[in-house]
Amino acid sequence: MSSFKYIKPKFFSVMKNYTREQFIKDIIAGLIVAIIALPLSIALAIASGVNPEQGLYTAIIAGFFISFLGGSRVQIGGPTAAFVVIIYGIIAEHGIPGLIIATLLAGVMLILMGLFHFGDLIKFIPKTITIGFTLGIAIGIVVGQIKDFLGLNMGAVPAEFLTKLVAYIHNLGSINYITLAIGILALLIQIFWSKVSKKISGSLVAIIVTTLLVAIFKLPVKTIGDLYTIKAGLPSFSMPVLSFSLVREMILPAFTIAMLAAIESLLSAVVSDGMIGSKHKSNAELVGQGVGNILSALFGGIPATGAIARTAANVKNGGRTPVAGMVHALTLLLILLFLMPYASYIPMSCLAAILIIVGYNMSGWRTFVRIIKTAPKSDIAVLIITFLLTLFFDLVIAIEFGMILAAFLFLKRMSDIAEVRQWTYIGSSEDEKLSEDVDLKYVPKNTIVYEVFGALFFGAANVFTSFKHEEGKNVLILRMRNVPVMDISGVEALEEILETCKKRNLTLILSHVNEQPYHAMEKAGFVEKIGAENICENIDASLERAEKLAK
Repeated sequence: MSSFKYIKPKFFSVMKNYTREQFIKDIIAGLIVAIIALPLSIALAIASGVNPEQGLYTAIIAGFFISFLGGSRVQIGGPTAAFVVIIYGIIAEHGIPGLIIATLLAGVMLILMGLFHFGDLIKFIPKTITIGFTLGIAIGIVVGQIKDFLGLNMGAVPAEFLTKLVAYIHNLGSINYITLAIGILALLIQIFWSKVSKKISGSLVAIIVTTLLVAIFKLPVKTIGDLYTIKAGLPSFSMPVLSFSLVREMILPAFTIAMLAAIESLLSAVVSDGMIGSKHKSNAELVGQGVGNILSALFGGIPATGAIARTAANVKNGGRTPVAGMVHALTLLLILLFLMPYASYIPMSCLAAILIIVGYNMSGWRTFVRIIKTAPKSDIAVLIITFLLTLFFDLVIAIEFGMILAAFLFLKRMSDIAEVRQWTYIGSSEDEKLSEDVDLKYVPKNTIVYEVFGALFFGAANVFTSFKHEEGKNVLILRMRNVPVMDISGVEALEEILETCKKRNLTLILSHVNEQPYHAMEKAGFVEKIGAENICENIDASLERAEKLAK
């Protein structure tokens, strides 16, 4: 029962003191966010290679359950730009059935991540990796819109980045300049509309203006209706046909979807926490994301996660509870039922312009440039490699390789700071005792003192090779106050030192052993080997024991 509180949806706790005034604010915020989400959901669906209404299915179903069962007060869920390249690649290789299976598996993975409290572990993914793959995805989205933005007369756009560029170059002679003009107009409206109004979405205004222009003047510009059959009405439930071979093939894509959904949703939750002074429940958020993705797949939707821009719009318009996100989903449902046929008149170049702006806004290129200018070379290497692997291969490889590289570089840094220093101060035993924080101490003539700095793990255990044997000494003290952690490799290194000491008739004494290293030594049986009397509380006690052992 105690563990349930970590996955209990935020909805149930915030509704205890819910007021009529907040209900009105949530309704207004939900309506505004729905207007913002409408063009984005359609554009993201088309860019992903599915029908326009599937974007709305996702925003409605996943959006509702992410708000209802998630761990954030204000999270708005739905399709996001980060998934576009992934979904497009899955459909190109495995078709819609593969996408459904991958989304279902991703949902299950997200629920398991929440149940096993993995929500707090997402923070260990380095920022260099998230910035790198985000810019890679953003460039992939923008490049994917070139065909519709320029009105190129060509077949299906290839999934691979380089192949896509080559195909565009071969078809540059077929640019439709009227289509391009409509796309540029849509871009300009989105760029400058915020100076007119911040309440109404610039993308919605761009759709209305360009759709009216194309319809009134009968311009030769391709619209959604020219390429897709728009379906109005409720989405239908469909249970996919599962096969072991397909499930096995979709495990890696599903993992990619789950990881990206977890990272983006929790990042969005953290940002919104700062905006409203609240604290989200990360594990509950993952469970809500998982349920939302499973139901989205079963009702014809695509992968979903928390949308940072829509969540921020929700907060800015007064939304403070999950009710706003649920109102947003219900509003989109009404639009799907009664207004969806009108979407067939929207120009494709306008949707391409919307996604170009989305890609630019999500890219984080300023942060990318700042890291390159200011970060250590190892961080820059992780950033650039993750970016290039995302762009030219896929996100799975990028995250896996980026994490492995970042882990190795971290271990290298930790091993670099691990060292052993010898210190001595030969004075008189009558000298005043100095504090534990001072290196200068009276050291008996029979004693060697070394101080160990840094974590003792498999990458740093070789620091002990610097020990020197001196004639006339029968005690070796290792001062370990600056050793915060130790693994089995560190314990084995200590055992080797102990064996060497025994061969040279030296007594090994450990000073100021911290809690974790002591438990590691105790568990490995080293405390018994060295003798509890030779593990002293501090350096003064260690030196006193060494003096007693003088020959």
